[in-house]
Amino acid sequence: MNGRVNHDAYGRAGVDASRADASVAAIVDVLSRIDPGRAKRSLLGSGHYADVVALDERTGIALSTDGVGTKVILAEELGRFDTIGIDCIAMNVNDLVCVGATPLAAVDYIAVEQADPDVLREVAEGLRAGAEEAGIEIPGGELAQLPEVIRGHPSPHGIDLVAACFGTVGLDRVVTGERIEPGDAVIGLPSSGVHSNGLTLARRALPDLGETPSELGGWTVGEALLEPTVIYVRAVLELLESETDVRGLAHITGGGLLNLLRLGDGVGYRIDRPLPRPPIFDLIARRGKVSEEEMLEVFNLGCGFCCVVPADRAETSVSALGARHPGTAVTGEVTDAAGVVELPSFGLTGRANGGFT
Repeated sequence: MNGRVNHDAYGRAGVDASRADASVAAIVDVLSRIDPGRAKRSLLGSGHYADVVALDERTGIALSTDGVGTKVILAEELGRFDTIGIDCIAMNVNDLVCVGATPLAAVDYIAVEQADPDVLREVAEGLRAGAEEAGIEIPGGELAQLPEVIRGHPSPHGIDLVAACFGTVGLDRVVTGERIEPGDAVIGLPSSGVHSNGLTLARRALPDLGETPSELGGWTVGEALLEPTVIYVRAVLELLESETDVRGLAHITGGGLLNLLRLGDGVGYRIDRPLPRPPIFDLIARRGKVSEEEMLEVFNLGCGFCCVVPADRAETSVSALGARHPGTAVTGEVTDAAGVVELPSFGLTGRANGGFT
């Protein structure tokens, strides 16, 4: 997780990103000192999108875990649970593929205030749709009834949804970002909207889920916010299997384009051709009085995933990725300004521990 400035709007909504980052650091500090009684097999450590554990001298197991966050509250308020399973799978497999791994399977954890077969069947339909899109299996999971822990919006429909995912990758094919060089091209793949980050702020800015603002082209606010996270796995795996030297892969989640800085030290990024911004983001900014700097640090703003490739492979890569994700385009390039994300069109510069200024 990257450190970020705790701007006013997200703080007023109840999310203190700075404290969250410090808390993650505290957890990592303790867990990094685990002594398994043997040589450690973990290759990447905390900070990347997923970790890789060496199974033998040639093969690694990639691991990730994530949930849907407060998007479950939207599902509860709208009484619609058939898409959050897609988000849950997407948040995991999109992270897993960032290390070059092929996702194979996931296990889910569903905590509920009260077990409702109809609701859980809808959740399962979303999990199934996400799994099929990602090409993975869900061989098992856990259902916990926790009425003293989970409270719904409204009660008794409270739910939380989390999964853990694993895949495999050849140890000689792990993508870490360490081979990224200045001059490489940054390719952006479009998001479908908010995805599964920043929903606490979005809900605070747009509380009337049934409203149909003209900017949304007939959609209600609830429909726009509930739109599932895009699953990029198949397109990225095809790129990895091509002749292109894929040097870095970034899932653009909370933190926005600052996520690029998780790909390694020694380089920076200039994003001078950002992808078009879906109208839901301008609506959140205006209604919630959210600054441009804070929007850039909380949301994907239209770019859900980035691939870093050599400049001479940019056109070929855009064509390949765009076959599955229309609107894919070169959005910028790698620079030698280590640890910096430049956004010339906004006149802003971002750093991992300082946000955008």
